[in-house]
Amino acid sequence: MAADPKPDWLSCLPSAWSYGVTRDGRIFFINEEAKSTTWLHPVTGEAVITGHRKTPDLPTGWEEGYTFEGARCFIK
Repeated sequence: MAADPKPDWLSCLPSAWSYGVTRDGRIFFINEEAKSTTWLHPVTGEAVITGHRKTPDLPTGWEEGYTFEGARCFIK
């Protein structure tokens, strides 16, 4: 069974909201009408966990992460 290409947290964003991703992989939410941002999802009130993390055994500037489908990847 294929994974849903649009995760639940993204599909339920209100129309005035978008999202961004920091360099370390954290997702934040942008209220376009109010011109404000928050770490918490505007509907659920919870932070989104992306799975990105820095590990000491990777070269400088690289991070280990996981796609929404669960595949391991490396991010620079």
